[in-house]
This record gives sequence, C-alpha cells and structure tokens, in this order.
Amino acid sequence: MYVIRLNNMRFHSHIGVLEEEKVVGQNIAIDLETTIEAVPHDDQLDSTVSYADFYPVIAEIIRSNRVDLVETLVQMIIKKIKEVDNRISAVKVRIQKQATPIDGVFDNVEIEMEG
Repeated sequence: MYVIRLNNMRFHSHIGVLEEEKVVGQNIAIDLETTIEAVPHDDQLDSTVSYADFYPVIAEIIRSNRVDLVETLVQMIIKKIKEVDNRISAVKVRIQKQATPIDGVFDNVEIEMEG
C-alpha cells in the first residue's frame, strides 16, 4: 500500500449558497490524497495508478458544477477519483475557499472528507 498526493491544485469555482458566489465565483485550492492498495512491481506505468489522471477529473468536476455546498463537491470528487482505478482504496480531499463572504479576518475556509 502507498499514498499519492496532489497538493494545492488551484481552480476558479462558482460554489456557494450566496448568489454572488455563484455569479462571480471564488478561487479554491484542493489537496487530494489517494491510498493505493497495490505496490508497483516493475518500472512500468501500468503497474501503478497514474497521478496524471487525477487533475483532469477534478478540473472537469469544478468546471461543470455549481453546487451550493463545498461538502457536496468533495463527495463528487471522492466518488469520481475512486472510479479512476480499482486499486484506489481510499480518497481524502481538502478544499479551501480562498475568499469567503464572512465578516472577519482569516485566510480561508477548509473542508476535509475521506471516503
């Protein structure tokens, strides 16, 4: 078993409950962690899970969805990433909304889920 991580992927999204979030959107950062059950047995790409397959899957989910809740988006990502390869046994996703319309001083809001 081993872990593949893609950290700090950046996207512009239209996720949120407020109308301005849906129209104007905001920047988000996504960290992905996958646990792979099979260890590569040779130096061939087909003996492992290609991490290059993950970014386009996530980018398409972000591009094509305008959900209200970040939690919904995380669940969608977990489901689709698990479909990439049957050797993926667990997926952890962390999403940070960079500019959240909350009155206060803070860097971001972060949601993390594992499935």
